[in-house]
Amino acid sequence: MIAFLSGRVAARTGGTAVIEVGGVGMTLQCTPATLAGLRVGEQATVSTSLVVREESLTLYGFADDDERDVFERLQQAGGVGPRLALGMLAVHTPDALRAAVAAEDTAALTRVPGIGPKGAQRIALELRDKLGPPPAADPAVAEYPTPGQDAPWRPQVVSGLVNLGWSTKDAEAAADAVAPEAAEAPDVSLLLRSALRRLSRA
Repeated sequence: MIAFLSGRVAARTGGTAVIEVGGVGMTLQCTPATLAGLRVGEQATVSTSLVVREESLTLYGFADDDERDVFERLQQAGGVGPRLALGMLAVHTPDALRAAVAAEDTAALTRVPGIGPKGAQRIALELRDKLGPPPAADPAVAEYPTPGQDAPWRPQVVSGLVNLGWSTKDAEAAADAVAPEAAEAPDVSLLLRSALRRLSRA
């Protein structure tokens, strides 16, 4: 197993990042929030999970070990593969997923594209004892930063939504909708999750 990669960020496009390790560029599939924390040309350490298929070897990258561990445990539920697990972590933080599963909150789980009511029920049932205890408070509903006028975060949010399957038009509309939540130095991952919640309710 490749537990992590440490090296220079050589590229960051779409839903992937390339980390240069010992002169070799390693491609990682990442959530938009993880990608937002990487800067091309800078050093980074990324927790990883290697998914082995008969026809491919795919590395998935995460902001920390907890996110990676949840990614791997999510796949213990029937019908949840690596792409859907990554999508779940794009919409919810690890602690928010723990809270949703513990409370059998199928409404929260169905906000993830590709999960319907029956699938959400199955996931909550099968993962009940596998994700660990829920947090005392759900960070997904924490207050967002105060509004700001600048929006350097906007292209990242739009790109993240498009990579998750939304149209450019819908992604731009959702980015506009969360603009009041942004501050001069906004948390892109929080804004992205807020935009996803709005799209899921639409």
